[in-house]
Amino acid sequence: MIGGVMVFVGAAVAYLAMTFVDSGYGLQASNQAESIATAGVNDTFLRLARNQALSTSSVATANGTATVTVTQGSPVAGEVTVLSSATVGSRTRKVSAIFSISSTTGQVTLTSWQDVQ
Repeated sequence: MIGGVMVFVGAAVAYLAMTFVDSGYGLQASNQAESIATAGVNDTFLRLARNQALSTSSVATANGTATVTVTQGSPVAGEVTVLSSATVGSRTRKVSAIFSISSTTGQVTLTSWQDVQ
C-alpha cells in the first residue's frame, strides 16, 4: 500500500514538472512569435515607404518567418492594413497595423497598432 502511494505521488510530481516545463517553453515560444510578427510589420512599414503598391511579403528571422498580408485602401482609401502572423512551435501570434499614406507627399504614418488574438 505504501508503495502504491509512493508511485502515485511520484507520478503526480512528474506530471506537474512536465506541465511547468511545457508552460515555460510555451511562454517563450509565444514571445518569440510575437517578436517575429512585430518584425514583419516593421519591415513592411519600411517597404511601404519605398513601394506603396506592396501587396504581400514575408520576413525571415533566425527563429522563424512572419507572413505578412497587406490590404490597400482598407479600411478607407489612403490607408493600408498590415496583418503579420508568425508561428513558433505550436504558438501563433498576429499583429495588425494600419498605416496612412499621404496622397501629396507619399509619407507613410502609423495610425493603429494592435495584437490580434
